Amino acid sequence: MPADYGTPSASKKMFVRTAPSSLLASPRPLINAQTTAIKLANKTKTPSFGHTDAQSFLALRARMVQNLMTQGVIDVRVLAAMGCIERHRFVDTALANQGYEETSLPIGLGQTISKPNVVARMLELLLHGQSGKLGRVLEIGTGCGYQAALLGQLATEVYSMERLRGLHDKARDNLRDFRLLNVHLIFGDGMLAYPRGAPYAAIIAAAGGAALPTAWTDQLAMGGRLVAPLETSHGVQALVVVDKTPNGLQHSVLEAVKFVPLKSGIS
Repeated sequence: MPADYGTPSASKKMFVRTAPSSLLASPRPLINAQTTAIKLANKTKTPSFGHTDAQSFLALRARMVQNLMTQGVIDVRVLAAMGCIERHRFVDTALANQGYEETSLPIGLGQTISKPNVVARMLELLLHGQSGKLGRVLEIGTGCGYQAALLGQLATEVYSMERLRGLHDKARDNLRDFRLLNVHLIFGDGMLAYPRGAPYAAIIAAAGGAALPTAWTDQLAMGGRLVAPLETSHGVQALVVVDKTPNGLQHSVLEAVKFVPLKSGIS
């Protein structure tokens, strides 16, 4: 990682394209997504494992991408990123062989890495309507760093916040070998967001509460999009998409999900 790995470059100015609020518009066409993902995965180094293990994990990763396509993930950018970033390197070695299964896995401190399909779904929603890379993105809840690594493939700059010091340090270690110069890890209270990097083209959260913190929508750029779990009136969580438009915030409530509770403070 570079010397300024944890230091945001807040002085940079990002151009933010206005994303349409409709979730029904046609996304980019999918052309040879699996082939693209596998080619990118082949270029990824695996310093922690031998050649045989690397090929085995590559095959598992390709199968995961195929499964995501079967489940309805169609954005070639998301599929390529998930074919490139090695999920098994973000979990304990004992769980590495389960790294590409459609399941959440423990990462310590009572937290988990989300199922591949859930991650892909949220990234697709975040990218919807964008013809290229996202601009500056804020992630709430770094966890083990897996989604931050994916965002590093999909955005020009990523700020990822974690409130638990143990996970912040683990994510830093996990990401070091990837050398993602555009990913900055921030130890802090995600409910306050990160004003120094604002405004953000997109914000994505890996924890849900009864309400979206106003700091999130305040720091969202005009035309930007927020994707997060939110507790509904029935006491269950659902994915919510918020688009910031000149006419105000437009909310779309989607399918039920299950994330850890959103908490304030640091620990």
